[in-house]
Amino acid sequence: MDCKKVGALILNVRKEKNMTQKEVATRLNISDKTVSKWERGLGCPDVSLLGDLSNILGVNIEKILMGDLEEKETDGGNMRQIKFYVCNSCNNVVTSTSEAEISCCGRKLDSLVVKPEDDAHNITVTDMDNEYYVTIDHPMNKNHYISFVAFVGFDKVLLTKLYPEQNAELFIPKMHRGKLYAYCSQHGLWVKGI
Repeated sequence: MDCKKVGALILNVRKEKNMTQKEVATRLNISDKTVSKWERGLGCPDVSLLGDLSNILGVNIEKILMGDLEEKETDGGNMRQIKFYVCNSCNNVVTSTSEAEISCCGRKLDSLVVKPEDDAHNITVTDMDNEYYVTIDHPMNKNHYISFVAFVGFDKVLLTKLYPEQNAELFIPKMHRGKLYAYCSQHGLWVKGI
């Protein structure tokens, strides 16, 4: 761990948040001289303070230890690049429009691998006036079910959460072309073009 890099990161993020050394120190129950010492690269935060420091600054502990917040190039958030993430612990669903470092329940999440629909995960779309009726002939029990269905169009995402013991069916407003994604709790993410 490079104390100069860690200190520079703490200084920069603290200033971004318009906080004084005293405010950070008070929230950590330490002296402002200790925060000053870190920012000058004359020492590093104790491991016991990293969790609270991470919360105060809004920076992952790993990034604090590396002393680097790597900035990505702006890519405009292209919907064709959408990624889905699902937490295996709490079933939280997260999306991003480009590569991202996502974590939930203390664990890093990998983006789901998208597969084209197959016979076991057949997505049926029926055109009905101003909406689509979407059905998936799939088990919907507590151990094996469709967790969510998402329609991704040119400029929007419509995500519908489904739960075990209900039917795998839903209505979505008719939109221009896009892709329909369905996430099976056991077999992953499936896609069908509309």
